Amino acid sequence: MREKILRTAADMFLNYGFKSVTMDDIAEKIGISKKTIYANFTTKNKLIHATSNYIFDKIYGGIEKIRDKEQNPIVENFEIKRFVMSHLKDEKTTPHYQLQKYYPNIFNSLKNRQFELLQDCVVSNLNRGMETGYYRKDLPLAFISRIHFIGMMGIKDKELFPVKEYSQTQLMEYFLEYHLRAICTNKGLKTLEEIIKNE
Repeated sequence: MREKILRTAADMFLNYGFKSVTMDDIAEKIGISKKTIYANFTTKNKLIHATSNYIFDKIYGGIEKIRDKEQNPIVENFEIKRFVMSHLKDEKTTPHYQLQKYYPNIFNSLKNRQFELLQDCVVSNLNRGMETGYYRKDLPLAFISRIHFIGMMGIKDKELFPVKEYSQTQLMEYFLEYHLRAICTNKGLKTLEEIIKNE
């Protein structure tokens, strides 16, 4: 039952937002009593914390499977982008923003986990890109991985990038191209151009 609650809550929070969805909404969607949810998660905050980590773990697991393929590092970036966007439903309801605004402790805990994952993922990708000649040899890894993280978090700021003007998919595409153009060799740029043309 706990897994079913998490799965349903995750879907609803991503579709309608963390603040908007109530425990009653989730109970009704599953077809159980609210008491059953409270037996597994004593407060909405605890459910949101567990659900945020549940979503993170699902995405992390998918990213690891992509990384295990050890494919062209530029192709890997685009595959990860597509995978993440398919699981975050384009964040139409700004769940990231709502989490930051209404549940800052949960947000900060999740942000630390995201930073650790992204650091490992980006540094590994950069190293492979430099070894295979797709990225420049002189890249400052720690700096770029941190700038990448700041950029990924920054494009989720709905005051800077209002939903009416930018979709999350569009922002991810802009940011990824911006990131890759800054680090690619001529060989890498050729691959990047081919991918963009076929996207």
